[in-house]
Amino acid sequence: MAMPAKALLLINPNSRNGKGAQIDEGIKLLQQGGTDVVVKTISKSVTATHVIEDLHNEIQLVIIGGGDGTINSALPALHKFRLPFAILPLGTANDLARSLGIPTDIESAFNVIYENNYRKINLGIVNDHYFLNVAHIGLGVKVTKELTPDLKRKWGVFSYLKAALSAFEQSKRFYLTIRKDGKSFSMKSIQVAVGNGRYYGGGNVIDEESEIDDGLLRLYSLYPATFWQLLTCAPLLRMGKHKQTHNTFTLSGKDIEISTQPPLEIHADGEQVSRTPAVFKVIPEALDVICPAITAE
Repeated sequence: MAMPAKALLLINPNSRNGKGAQIDEGIKLLQQGGTDVVVKTISKSVTATHVIEDLHNEIQLVIIGGGDGTINSALPALHKFRLPFAILPLGTANDLARSLGIPTDIESAFNVIYENNYRKINLGIVNDHYFLNVAHIGLGVKVTKELTPDLKRKWGVFSYLKAALSAFEQSKRFYLTIRKDGKSFSMKSIQVAVGNGRYYGGGNVIDEESEIDDGLLRLYSLYPATFWQLLTCAPLLRMGKHKQTHNTFTLSGKDIEISTQPPLEIHADGEQVSRTPAVFKVIPEALDVICPAITAE
C-alpha cells in the first residue's frame, strides 16, 4: 500500500513520556517516504476528536502519540470517518501497542509506521462507548482510581502492582448476573473484566487464546477471595490462564449482558465510561491500524 499523502500526528503531553518525546527524526523519515505530517497537541480543551473532525477531509492517517487512554479518546472519530491509525507508545502501560507487537521506543515505532503494514482489529462497545483493550467492573475500577499521574511517573509499569495492592484493601464483593445466548449465570464477584484486546494493566493477559482480531469478547470474573488466595493464582491470572484456577468464572462471546447489585461504575481503557447494567458488543474488523508484519513461523 502506498504511503499516505498526509498524516495527522496527535501528541498528548500529559502522557508519561509525552513531554520529552523526540519526534523530529521520525517525522523526517515519514517525509522521506512522501508523507506530509501535521503535528497537533491535544489537551482537555483541544481533544483528539475535535482535531480529527476538523482535519478528516485532508488526512489519510492518524498517528496517536500517547497511552491507551489517548487512543481511546480518538476512537469515536476514527470509526466515524473510517480513518486508519498508527501508535507512538508514550503512555505507561501501552497495552494496545503490546497487543499489536509495536515496539515502545520512538525510533522503532516510527520505523513500523514507515513500513506501512496494516492490520484490521476489533472494536469493543459497552453501552455505546468504544474500547480496545478491556473494560472493568469492581476491583479493576479501584485500581484505575489509584493510578494517579504521580504514581505512574514514579513507578512506571510497577505502578499497576502498587495500585492493585491499595485497591484490594478497598474492594467489596457484589452480586453479578451475566447473560449470553439466552443463558444466565449468577454469582458473587469482586472483579469483572471484559476484553477486546489481549493485554491490559501493564501486560496482564485477558485470556491466553485472545487476539484483538478474533471477533470475540473474553470475560472473566473473580470470586471473592482473600489476598493470599489471589496471590497464589496471580501468575495464572497474569498469563491469561484463568481456566486453570478455581477462583474465576470465564466465558467468551460477541454479545454479553451484565448487571450488578448494587449498580457499579464501568471503566474502559482506563477511563470511566458508564455504569451497570451494561451491554457489551464487538465490531469485528472495525479499524485499520499500522503494526509490524506478521511473519510465518
